[in-house]
Amino acid sequence: MGGLHPRRRDRNQVDDDDMKHTPESPTSHPQPTPVDTGPNIDRLTDKLWTGGDLPHPLDEAVEALEAWDSLGIRHIFDARMEWTDEEFVESLTPHIRYLNFGVDDAGQKMPDWWFDEVVEFVEEATEQGGAVLIHCHMGINRGPSAAYAALLASGWHPVDAIDRIRTARPIAAVGYAEDALGWWHRRNRTPPPQRRRERDQLAEWRREHPHDTVRIIREIRESGRG
Repeated sequence: MGGLHPRRRDRNQVDDDDMKHTPESPTSHPQPTPVDTGPNIDRLTDKLWTGGDLPHPLDEAVEALEAWDSLGIRHIFDARMEWTDEEFVESLTPHIRYLNFGVDDAGQKMPDWWFDEVVEFVEEATEQGGAVLIHCHMGINRGPSAAYAALLASGWHPVDAIDRIRTARPIAAVGYAEDALGWWHRRNRTPPPQRRRERDQLAEWRREHPHDTVRIIREIRESGRG
């Protein structure tokens, strides 16, 4: 049965997923969409989702992909470098646009070009219509961090954006949010005083919203979901 639908291409990478600016934001920002969920994914806005990957068992993967399709997801940005489901998605849902543009999740600094690619993909998706899913393996660091960059690019304040992600997906650490914020500041040539202010605001949010990433990863793995 596994031969009927090609699944993931091993890139010989060990996933430790998740082990691990802008002009002055206006007083108003995009209103949050009521929290909604799908199979291992969570909605951030009407057109943006983030989360983890498809389950490994073929029957469960088919069911999950069909659910993603039914939610109106027409574009998938896969942030994993260790796997890809591109052929599998193409075989079952050829109308879904899929980009595997993966990076490692080893606590390294995320390069600006990766966030550029994320935002370009989301902007093209907006023009074409349909919702976008940005995901990684567990949906803790890479996918949510890429989604954070997409929110920044769509006008969200840095604190509002990370708070929205954590509210929608409590397991998300968004470990590369600081890199995304730095990228956004450089891209927009944000004045130094505003850069410092927004970095400080993000750091304060972190202190007020601690995240036990190690425990969460252990629980996911022990449950057989990671």
